[in-house]
Amino acid sequence: MSFECARGLAFVAGDAGASGPKESVAMEPKRKVVTRAEWTKARVDLLEKEKQLTRMRDALSAQRRHLPWVRIDKPYIFDTPDGKQTLSQLFDGRSQLFVKHFMFGPGWKEGCVGCSFEVDHIEGTLVHLSNHDVTCVMVSRAPLAELEAFRRRMGWQIKWVSSQGSSFNYDFHVSFTPEQVKAGRGYYNYREMDMPIEEASGNSVFYRDDDGSVYHTYSAYGRGMEELLGSYIVLDATPKGRNEGERGNLTDWVRLHDRYATGGRVEPTGRNANPGDGEQPDQG
Repeated sequence: MSFECARGLAFVAGDAGASGPKESVAMEPKRKVVTRAEWTKARVDLLEKEKQLTRMRDALSAQRRHLPWVRIDKPYIFDTPDGKQTLSQLFDGRSQLFVKHFMFGPGWKEGCVGCSFEVDHIEGTLVHLSNHDVTCVMVSRAPLAELEAFRRRMGWQIKWVSSQGSSFNYDFHVSFTPEQVKAGRGYYNYREMDMPIEEASGNSVFYRDDDGSVYHTYSAYGRGMEELLGSYIVLDATPKGRNEGERGNLTDWVRLHDRYATGGRVEPTGRNANPGDGEQPDQG
């Protein structure tokens, strides 16, 4: 199995490639030309299927909201720009917390390309979510100073906190011990699987009661996070679709948003490599 950051922003985890059917990879658009009446009939037929999918998504979202909860009793402490904070304090006075498990380990020079692509999308929603009882934060194991330097470089406003020194990343199965990496096995996306890397991607959701009790309500990994990528919604509506290459995922074309002009490539782990300007792949 290849561990490409964004076959679901982290790697495959048992799913199909992020591009969908392989025959759609780097495809040329179909050029069947018809009358307006023929086009309208075909479009109406497709619209009915789109409506079915919308109704199915609504039903699935309702089922997601009705998952049972798990109370969080472990006293997690994070390094934040506002000093040491508990998980409860990360809610910032709201009742719902969305955590982006961002792949950025200690000593990394840059964050994961796929995670960065996701955060570029989340950034524009922050003002709306914060005014609708949802706080968004990113959590990584790297020291706070390293996270802040990259956050400033990317121009992000989202709060980024360090879980270094706590078991948070390990408890939510997005970081792996040296022993797990050496053995090439870890628990990810709710199953044991090949895991030769130290960091993976995911999202988790928490709820806080009026009395301060915190509950874990949802987590998603692999392609379960794909709907956050509005760029894919746009691409899926275009004639060429996602138009991804051999690997069939966004590491074929997505770069850190300040790296497009420098060329280079993204490693199978989702880390940036840019031989074009003399850099060696950042191995952490």
